[in-house]
Amino acid sequence: MGIKFVTLATVAAVSIACWSMESNRSSAASNEPATNYAPSTVPTPTPKKVLTNDMPTVPKGGFMSQLPTDFQKPTDSSGELILREYGAYFLARGGAVPPKKVVFKDEADVQAFQSSVEMTRQTVGGKSIELQVAAMSALLKAVADARSAGVSITPRGSGPSLRSYGETVTNWKGKVSAGFKRWVPSRVSAADAKRISALTPYEQVPEILNLESKGIYFSLAFDKSIIYSVAPPGTSQHCSGLALDVTEYGNARVRAILAKHGWFQTISSDLPHFTYMGVQESELPSLGLKKVGSGQVFWVPDI
Repeated sequence: MGIKFVTLATVAAVSIACWSMESNRSSAASNEPATNYAPSTVPTPTPKKVLTNDMPTVPKGGFMSQLPTDFQKPTDSSGELILREYGAYFLARGGAVPPKKVVFKDEADVQAFQSSVEMTRQTVGGKSIELQVAAMSALLKAVADARSAGVSITPRGSGPSLRSYGETVTNWKGKVSAGFKRWVPSRVSAADAKRISALTPYEQVPEILNLESKGIYFSLAFDKSIIYSVAPPGTSQHCSGLALDVTEYGNARVRAILAKHGWFQTISSDLPHFTYMGVQESELPSLGLKKVGSGQVFWVPDI
């Protein structure tokens, strides 16, 4: 997901949103809603403080009222957290096809979504990237405008665009493994660590968030929630083909050019990350999104 950090004032003011994508070939392993995690009582992670169980339910109206009628709204606290953290892209327009649920359970679920939408591959800034057709078309126009303005738009890192479920699992497992090395046996028993490590990623996420409710954090510095370091498996916007990590994320001119073509920053803990929303900035509030941050601005669900 690129460079990540948390601005505590922003996180406290915003209350967060996402779980990655897919709609047609959902896993046949379960009949429960794909947006729910195994334990349904996981509290919401809050940076640098012990978490509580009093997270309000996602309110109706505003952002929630703009979601498609067939969108599978989360009914558990883990799903609600992800919707707040990553959910802006569920309202993408301009030819974009966003997922209809917050979290995908496995590789087959993600592949089914990716095969249901039209993707295209192009070389940008010397790197081969893959995006949904509408997102790529807008990006190439932004790249051309940037070139005319004397600046560059360069994909960042080894996986800047479309990602598989497996790639998100690898990133997640690395943080979980490091966390257990940090907390066993002082805060977590070896038996619990072994049990949780053996779970599927879908089952594991609420278990990790539950530990974080006790102040046992799995982020890079072990001082805040893991979701501020890595997207839980099945939640990354990159799995949709509507996200791109950009090297020049700190350049205001680059951000303005990308915004002109419908690309915005929508995850306040992920600075290089841009999301194709397919609308002009003036239209974002009507989608139930609000602007947070100063200088570098992020459009997040107003819930």
